[in-house]
Amino acid sequence: MGKPTGFMEIARADRRYAPASERIKHYREFTLVPSDAEMSQQGARCMDCGIPYCHNGCPVNNIIPDWNEMVHRGDWQNALAILHSTNNFPEFTGRICPAPCEASCTLNLTDQPVTIKSIECAIIDKGWEMGWVKPQIPAKKTSKRVAVIGSGPSGLACAQQLARAGHDVVVYEKNDRIGGLLRYGIPDFKMEKRLIDKRIAQMQAEGVKFRPNSHIGGNIPAQKLLSDFDAVVLAVGSEKPRDLEVQGRNELDGIHFAMDFLRQQNKRNAGDSIPDETAISAKAKHVVVIGGGDTGSDCIGTSIRQGAASVTQIEILPKPPEKENKMMTWPLWPNKLRTSSSQEEGCERHWSVNTTSVTGKDGKVTHLNAIQVEWKQENGQWKMSDKPDSAFTLQADLVLLAMGFVHPVHDGLLQELGVERDPRGNIKANEKQYQTSIDKVFAAGDGRRGQSLVVWAIREGRQAARAVDEYLMGYSELPR
Repeated sequence: MGKPTGFMEIARADRRYAPASERIKHYREFTLVPSDAEMSQQGARCMDCGIPYCHNGCPVNNIIPDWNEMVHRGDWQNALAILHSTNNFPEFTGRICPAPCEASCTLNLTDQPVTIKSIECAIIDKGWEMGWVKPQIPAKKTSKRVAVIGSGPSGLACAQQLARAGHDVVVYEKNDRIGGLLRYGIPDFKMEKRLIDKRIAQMQAEGVKFRPNSHIGGNIPAQKLLSDFDAVVLAVGSEKPRDLEVQGRNELDGIHFAMDFLRQQNKRNAGDSIPDETAISAKAKHVVVIGGGDTGSDCIGTSIRQGAASVTQIEILPKPPEKENKMMTWPLWPNKLRTSSSQEEGCERHWSVNTTSVTGKDGKVTHLNAIQVEWKQENGQWKMSDKPDSAFTLQADLVLLAMGFVHPVHDGLLQELGVERDPRGNIKANEKQYQTSIDKVFAAGDGRRGQSLVVWAIREGRQAARAVDEYLMGYSELPR
């Protein structure tokens, strides 16, 4: 390493944010970008630790020590080449990945991991700024045609890899714009959509064709793709939300799935008009978000920017510990208390809370009724029970359901194809061939593995592309 003692001499210094009082006035990104010199110093903190656990901590197996070293030396262009060798879209992961690599960093044993995510983001942002990110056009074409259904991170990664292998690739997207969850599920203040547009332009130059407003299994029969293409990849995501099955849920207005709420705001930011009769707004309302994950956090930040009177987040699981036991968890992803930038902007949080009913007036929700729960282990399994005399009520003019997703939507495409599903309702396909029960149909991403991270989706898209390439050509030079 260029600075063997860097981790002892240089303190961890991560990206900073604009003050909450300023950033809640808009929907743009609010990260304060560090200087090249600051990033070079942070790169110098990467240890010569012998076994870089960050490699396996990262689902795409980023070669992290190598590009840390390049940044330390100021060789940004080589750092970008190393980064792109394993990750098609580091500008996405550098913004919205929770960074399991940092949890696996050897320096995390002392709570001072290398700022891997920030360095990654700085490398790709520098690459775009300097014009180093260029189309990689294949030297020859194969004449094989592949359809990719879904334009989220998995579908995009798969399509780009297959195009670079020389195949003719068409990406079908049911929505009006390309990007899937990246476009309509991630708030602009976490990731501006110009980043997706740049990648679309690059992929178009590489030969990928995009077909928005194309709902396979809806306005386009799935069987048509089977007859028109040599292979079909299902990168449809996990879009069936977990519902709230309590009294009043279906009788009262003002209770919505998180993605419906987030999608509308992203459309507004893109210049679309939302009809008043279908608009979901948090303005001047008491908002209750059910679910403590990233989607719930996104609802908090969006509600605050819309002018909510108050925002409360409830989570059915117990409050995590402030600090994990390193000897029990490292280098794995630990369960510990985390506070997002949105939660810092003004939100009341409650744990071990179960919703019992919602009540309202004149057909609209006004209150959410809940009870505290206790978690105990019985025969190796965690069991939940109501805590006596702990029922309470929250004022709620808007309830947002951010309780996760159960599996891909079965109606339409999956039913028409008749692909086999696993016991959880996901598309059944293994992690080697990625092939479904239907000949020449493959699956990757959340629709196959279940609800997960953007970085896992990119990994699956890349690996599925290699599997498809092997299926079509008998071999593949694409990396896994």
